[in-house]
Amino acid sequence: MAKTTGADGRFQAESDQTEQTTKQPPGMRKPTIRDVAKRSRVSLKTVSRVINNEPSVLDRTRNKVLRAIDELNYQPDLSARSLRSAKSYALGLVYDNPNPYYVISVQSGVLSVCRETGFGLQIHPCNSSSPRLAEELFDLVRHARLAGLVLAPPMSERRELIEFLAANNIKFVRIISAAADPHDGFPCVFVDDRDAAYDITEHLIQLGHNRIGFLWGGESHRSSPERFKGYESALKDYGIAADKKLIVPGDYSFDDGFRGARKLFALKDRPTAIFGSNDEIAAGVLAAAKAGGMDVPYDLSIAGFEDSPFSKQSWPALTTAKQATEEIARHATLLLLAALEHAADADGAAPLQNKGFSPQLVIRDSTARARPPST
Repeated sequence: MAKTTGADGRFQAESDQTEQTTKQPPGMRKPTIRDVAKRSRVSLKTVSRVINNEPSVLDRTRNKVLRAIDELNYQPDLSARSLRSAKSYALGLVYDNPNPYYVISVQSGVLSVCRETGFGLQIHPCNSSSPRLAEELFDLVRHARLAGLVLAPPMSERRELIEFLAANNIKFVRIISAAADPHDGFPCVFVDDRDAAYDITEHLIQLGHNRIGFLWGGESHRSSPERFKGYESALKDYGIAADKKLIVPGDYSFDDGFRGARKLFALKDRPTAIFGSNDEIAAGVLAAAKAGGMDVPYDLSIAGFEDSPFSKQSWPALTTAKQATEEIARHATLLLLAALEHAADADGAAPLQNKGFSPQLVIRDSTARARPPST
């Protein structure tokens, strides 16, 4: 049996039994540390030292081992590595969002950093309204031995949850909707949804629309009231009174966009434009308009938010606000790793600063000048 751990608990060689537990067809077996040692003609201990980046290995030997690792496409078992070490090499991504495109983009951003830095990633969808959410995340970190959590909205915006995690020494970073850095002592990446929603509404107003419907996203997400505030502010600045009949609650989903649009179409004085709080909602509005025989954008202008595939694949393509979700998630993960490094650094080097992102208006074919009133 190969050695598994030294006195310091650092990653070394796996046991023969562990390596041979999973039998695979010839040519499909995952390469092991033993394969690397055989290819590079060094000991298992030497391969272990190279993987742990120990300085005691000669450059010539290190290069030989690294070349073998590259040729075999060998990847250490990060979960086993964490178990044999005092340090954790895995992060958790926690989310509760009905929009699959948003979730995929966030996962891609976090995963790209994990792959670059040698960390594993555990995806954890959950119910953000659960009364046991704090205990659930505490157990997740403890049982999976996670180094820290990337919290997506709306968990990232629950103050009591954030304070619980901090009080229990669980490292985390938040992705939140905010017009500015909250400066609340907790790391975050913040997205200025309000300003972007103002730009979308202003665009519609400048096209001559003064009856603009607004379809909310989920109220548990801070992005929903932030986007509504942007809509409301633009109307106010242009001297247009907000009409409560044009404002419809809902969730970030296609179905709620469809239902909300049908409700607005039933009004005696219906809107000439509708702003959906995300692209899924806007796509639902577009489907409802087509089902009602409307010519978009001439009978109805439609705008969304986020620039998801929904906005590009719709016909006509949707005017929207381009939100760099993957890049936002990347920076959040880098911020978390910097905080972990800061906590482990005896010199106390300053961690990365909180960073803000501003979605940018993208004008496409779903919006056009309002038709003059018929006489």
